[in-house]
Amino acid sequence: MSNVTKGSYSIILRMEISQGISFFEIASKINETGGDIIAVDMISASKDSNVRDVTVNVFDETHQERLVKCIADDPGVRLVNVSDQTFLLHLGGKIETKLKVPVKNRDDLSRVYTPGVARVCMAIHEDPSKAYSLTIKRNTVAVISDGTAVLGLGNIGPYGAMPVMEGKAMLFKEMADLDSFPICLDTTDTEEIIRIIKAIAPAFGGINLEDIASPRCFEIEERLKKELDIPVFHDDQHGTAVVMLAGLINALKIVGKRMEDLRIVFSGIGAAGVACTKILLSAGVQSKNIVGVTRAGAINRNETYENPIYNWYAELTNPEIKTGTLSDVIHGADVFIGLSGPGVLKVEDLKNMAKDPIVFAMANPTPEISPEEAAPYVKVMATGRSDYPNQINNVLCFPGIFRGALDCRATMINEEMKIAAANAIASIIGEDELNEQYIIPSVFNSKVVESVRHHVIQAAIDTGAARRIPRDTQ
Repeated sequence: MSNVTKGSYSIILRMEISQGISFFEIASKINETGGDIIAVDMISASKDSNVRDVTVNVFDETHQERLVKCIADDPGVRLVNVSDQTFLLHLGGKIETKLKVPVKNRDDLSRVYTPGVARVCMAIHEDPSKAYSLTIKRNTVAVISDGTAVLGLGNIGPYGAMPVMEGKAMLFKEMADLDSFPICLDTTDTEEIIRIIKAIAPAFGGINLEDIASPRCFEIEERLKKELDIPVFHDDQHGTAVVMLAGLINALKIVGKRMEDLRIVFSGIGAAGVACTKILLSAGVQSKNIVGVTRAGAINRNETYENPIYNWYAELTNPEIKTGTLSDVIHGADVFIGLSGPGVLKVEDLKNMAKDPIVFAMANPTPEISPEEAAPYVKVMATGRSDYPNQINNVLCFPGIFRGALDCRATMINEEMKIAAANAIASIIGEDELNEQYIIPSVFNSKVVESVRHHVIQAAIDTGAARRIPRDTQ
């Protein structure tokens, strides 16, 4: 098994238990190893043995291995099978296609395929814009990855990336009724990726780039935005940035500070860190008040970096040329935004921040500082985790943004549309509801997608990115 651990989950142990062996003895062993039995089902019984399925909560894969060994070592038990319920859910994949109209007879066949489809093909050939009304294009997004930066797992390749892309497609459908296809490319060559995406673009109304490593993700997105006439959106960058900004908008209402006065320190200047910086600049934060920190220290213009993004960042921010570690540059900061790794932010750092500090520790699965440690010293805290208040989750963003962009047939998703989405998410929480523990709505809040859609469409219209004005916005 791999060493990946992502929190508790349940497994099903199918075991054949010899007659004369009490199940309570087995249950005691499971409990002694820390397993939590949540269900026991009888599968079959004979005079010699009985077969039971026992569903057990485990902490992680190491715990699972220990529990399985304990049961397998029992001479009165034959372990028939071990099933992980998460794996069972993924069997055969998580998505499928289905027909909008039946094909039951020759008449149906002649309309959906030959010979009737020829007239539709020629209509689109003569006017390509009709692809939006006569094909799946107007409601379909391509979810594309090369598998080089998957979740916190890193470069696990296109096959390993597929379950994530399938999950993304599920969320598009569930949240915004958008159809999408997971497309994992077996190449890491920047030019080849761009060429492939451009070649398949006619079938899609938008392109969602996902889990492509920095810095290649920047060039791939920028080139595609220039060379395609449909929205291209790298969610790891901009989805994080939009939701972060939404949370910050509401956090500022609590602490009574203004965007243009904030002093902000970033930890982690990868794809998300750069996008978060850009959107904050667009929202009014002064570039002189931003300092970005990597493992090597504060990014500053007195240094030359191999990573061109760092050189760009150095010229844009930190004009006071602050140097040193995170602890050196965080003095007096109003906001900490973490997109790096666990444990990089210390309690002493929080004590050195400005009054009523805001901390967005978004590293997953373990934040830069735990909310329990930070609680006495921060005014507002957010993380990327679902088991703490104020989760910064991209699911709040991308379904509504693409729903709006496709509905108005936008040529792009520009900065104004992203800021509009952030304001839409922030606006879901009313003044009477807003508090330190509730600055971001739940991903299951039914109002989010429609609010984001509406604001994104209006911003697209205002900036000239829309090619169509939906009737419900006229």
